[in-house]
Amino acid sequence: MAAETRTPPSAWIDAGLTALASGGPDAVRVEVLAKALGVTKGGFYGHFADRGTLLEEMLATWERMSTELLFESVESEGGDARAKIRRAGLLAGERLLPIDLAIRDWARRDGAVADRLRRVDNQRMDYLRSLMREIFTDEDEVEARCLLAFSLLIGKHFMAADHDGRSRDEVTELAGALLLGGGPVG
Repeated sequence: MAAETRTPPSAWIDAGLTALASGGPDAVRVEVLAKALGVTKGGFYGHFADRGTLLEEMLATWERMSTELLFESVESEGGDARAKIRRAGLLAGERLLPIDLAIRDWARRDGAVADRLRRVDNQRMDYLRSLMREIFTDEDEVEARCLLAFSLLIGKHFMAADHDGRSRDEVTELAGALLLGGGPVG
């Protein structure tokens, strides 16, 4: 008799993060996740005591993805500080941004989530500072450039403005060049 294949906890966590990104924490429901995974909800309780446990594991996974795993990925490819900052921004934007935005919204209503978000943002800023210090020596300038770079990554997604015939990506590239000391482009 063949052993029954169980849906691993990571599949539930991934499905939960996808639901969170598209609909916030209220969209993370066991029945909905089971349907998305094509399984019954009974398997969920073999891994998680309840929905709250899943939410905690989702946040822990997001935190690892947003810090350790992101930093390791950036560092593994090498390059100078400018290349690493660009790579970190691209990876964070591609892999993490929808989840990040949902967690930022959730943190407005949940103190424990806000505390975790602050911890993640502080780790990201510390990493960014370490890279910016390889380019700039003035601590005030490093701090200002880090704030602007981080704000660009998060904030550009809330803007609906047109860019005078340029795409959002083109303007982001220009802003990045300015932030990293490349001076005005063009």
